Amino acid sequence: MLNELLLTGSVVFIFSSVLLVYYIFGKTGLYCLSAIVTVLANIEVLILVNAFGVEQTLGNVLFASTFLITDILSEYEGKKAANKAVWIGVFSTLFFLLLSQSWLLYMPSENDFMADSIHTVFSTTPRMLLSSLAVYAVSQVFDVWLYHKWWTFTEKKCGEKKRFLWLRNNGSTLVSQLINTVLFNVLAFFGTYDVPTLITIILSSYLIFVFTSLLDTPVVYLARLVKKRLDTREEAKKAASAVK
Repeated sequence: MLNELLLTGSVVFIFSSVLLVYYIFGKTGLYCLSAIVTVLANIEVLILVNAFGVEQTLGNVLFASTFLITDILSEYEGKKAANKAVWIGVFSTLFFLLLSQSWLLYMPSENDFMADSIHTVFSTTPRMLLSSLAVYAVSQVFDVWLYHKWWTFTEKKCGEKKRFLWLRNNGSTLVSQLINTVLFNVLAFFGTYDVPTLITIILSSYLIFVFTSLLDTPVVYLARLVKKRLDTREEAKKAASAVK
């Protein structure tokens, strides 16, 4: 029961943080958060747990939040901003990969007590990060592209730009996360886990992504209110500058 509570709490905390960061720092905050969560997700995914009756890797919620971030940016800041967040995430992963591998080259001091643990964690990281880097770039670029394809489709059908947000949000994310889940787990874990375990991880990961995708839809709608506040704040600043 503890794992289930922790995972549920993670969803609430991470999705709330996305909104809070957007409110406080605007799209710049989402760029920074995109970099943070991509690095942390690649560490957290090394942990295998049992929760909600299935065996799964951690990191799923953090990976899911990257799709939430790009969907918010696509909806309220434009396609260019969403793609910028994707490439920031790619750079962050590559930077972390190179830096973390350099740690393993140092000769530890005789008084060091962490080197073995660091080697245990990060000696397995290159395959994970390279897999994540490739899959992240493919699935996220595809997600942004598909989001705007859905947007064009819904706008043509109903003649209204703001309607059917739930469709383009879920229609792009669910397909992109299926690609992300299958490709990442096969590239990262094939040969590490036996095939039945790997299939279980893929299915459980995607089920979590489906669940988190449905949960992030209200967050994308709430981000519309945040965007209005940001626009009002920006207009107030411009008015104050004009008076001066």
